[in-house]
Amino acid sequence: MTEYEKMHNGMIYDCLTEELGRVQKNSHRLCEEYNRLGVDDGEAKEKLLKQLFPGDDFGAFRVMETPIFIDNNKEITIGKNFYSNIHFSFIGGNTAQIGDNVFIGPYCTLATGIHSLIAEERRISFDEDGTAHDFEYGKPIRIGDDVWLASNVTVCGGVTIGSGSVIGAGSVVTRDIPAGVLAAGNPCKVIRKITEEDSMYRKVRRE
Repeated sequence: MTEYEKMHNGMIYDCLTEELGRVQKNSHRLCEEYNRLGVDDGEAKEKLLKQLFPGDDFGAFRVMETPIFIDNNKEITIGKNFYSNIHFSFIGGNTAQIGDNVFIGPYCTLATGIHSLIAEERRISFDEDGTAHDFEYGKPIRIGDDVWLASNVTVCGGVTIGSGSVIGAGSVVTRDIPAGVLAAGNPCKVIRKITEEDSMYRKVRRE
């Protein structure tokens, strides 16, 4: 079994292998090119997004404000009509699946990789020939349709966020969040269900 296959299966793997390194370098390079583009470079951005996410159909609307950082573009899929604000990051270690009509606020991170709490296991080790090894494992992230992550949200590996839910600003999501709720905090917890009373049109009229 290759280190890539171990990663996909949630097993401990060496993240400094040549195979993973090639994929990460290509992903980082595409992000660097994308981040150099300006607000008027829409066509060039579109082409680079298609290279970063070659199997995805973003639909009629796809905007990723710069800068972005995608650690491993082979491990993340994005649904239709997607928007991410500045400093969106995906840190590899396992997969991330994002549904349709998802909004991501500024400075949000999806982090699938997990390191050991034990220092000796966490250290980079070296063979006699100088080859470096870094062992970790990861858990997948799944984000349903119509989810909004507000500013500065971190979603940790192993988490599923149900469709229609909203994650409040500054939250650290360490456990699954069901569909159709408002959740916030560190660690993130469900506050309540979202109802028709939460309509912004009703709120504006009341104010």
